[in-house]
Amino acid sequence: MSEAVVIAVDAERSVSGLLDRPADPRACLVLAHGAGAGMDHPFMASIADGLIGEGIATLRYNFPYMEAKSRRPDRPPLATATVRAAAIEAGKRLPGLPLLAGGKSFGGRMTSTAQAEAPLPGVHGLVFLGFPLHPPGKPSDERAAHLDDVAVPMLFLQGTRDTFAELDLLKPLCRRLGIMATLHLFEDGDHSFHVRKASGRTDAEVRAEMIATIAAWIDGIL
Repeated sequence: MSEAVVIAVDAERSVSGLLDRPADPRACLVLAHGAGAGMDHPFMASIADGLIGEGIATLRYNFPYMEAKSRRPDRPPLATATVRAAAIEAGKRLPGLPLLAGGKSFGGRMTSTAQAEAPLPGVHGLVFLGFPLHPPGKPSDERAAHLDDVAVPMLFLQGTRDTFAELDLLKPLCRRLGIMATLHLFEDGDHSFHVRKASGRTDAEVRAEMIATIAAWIDGIL
């Protein structure tokens, strides 16, 4: 069962969170949602459920715009403040436990932006579930400029059909980041990690690989 939590962003705003933890967790992933769906989306829930089986806790949370049922994502200053507040809350609820942070698409980019601005307390690495390098049809790597200022390891999980990250831009980016970046590709996966029937795989199999990859990477950096 997920434990409902309240995360204070500032004196005026708070957001909802869901803490999922196994009996004896070895780490916690602070996990932000994508631009179009909140923390309770089935994709987010499946990642949290799978990581419990790997002995890893998760703290999912909403951004303020999602709490307000708005379709327009928060501006970066508010979004990054929310990321920081969630990391601090995770540290309070799971004292002494190594933290990782990241998220799906927009949530991952706002997490890396926050980390680039100032290290997130207790966070040892970042996990991107589909990094949104650019809008579809507008290839560019400008959104990744801040990653040079991230001083913790980063795991990029990316589908090869993801229109938000052309591979001829993403692969050189990860090479440039050197030992700080690990890129794991999912053949035929789109931005939601959906694979077509012709791929010979199911979405559930892809998610299982994602979960195993995250767990192994966490063990490696810790």
